[in-house]
Amino acid sequence: MRIPHKKIYPECPFISRTVEVGGLSKGELIEKLKQSSIMMNEYGKRLFASDRFTTSETKYSLETVELTVGNLGFHEGATTNQIYKRASELGLDLCPVELGPHLRLAYHDQPEGEVGNPLQKQQAPSGSITIASEILTEEDDFPKGFYLRRINGVLWLRGYRADHLHVWNADDHFIFSKK
Repeated sequence: MRIPHKKIYPECPFISRTVEVGGLSKGELIEKLKQSSIMMNEYGKRLFASDRFTTSETKYSLETVELTVGNLGFHEGATTNQIYKRASELGLDLCPVELGPHLRLAYHDQPEGEVGNPLQKQQAPSGSITIASEILTEEDDFPKGFYLRRINGVLWLRGYRADHLHVWNADDHFIFSKK
């Protein structure tokens, strides 16, 4: 579902979800992803392998908000820092990195990206949803976080890289947590 971005959060349409997070180790999460036939790219695997990515032993509920960069008021796009700063001003928080695999396990009916919208290099893929999370390191070659995608009916949990100069498009979707 595409979310129009003419109005600014919270006066715009957005998708709210409550997700159970925590209670599983990284190994248990990987096993559950495999059991659910969820694929990961190399960047996603690198995130999991890193000591910087931790999981909570305790289960908790997280209320999330999915909206577009345009719904944050950036109709011409914005950098990650601009997006995160505006979201905070609007009462939204970054998500824990571990939300990515938990949300992927819970969200099976993600639509495919738009047909006829070819993948552009250095752009978020059509239909993808980026998890707004703390950047674990500023190293250029280390993944910055997870995004969800459905490709030819297959669910993916993918890691991505984007430097501080990368400009996200107004139609790119992000997930934040409510404060």
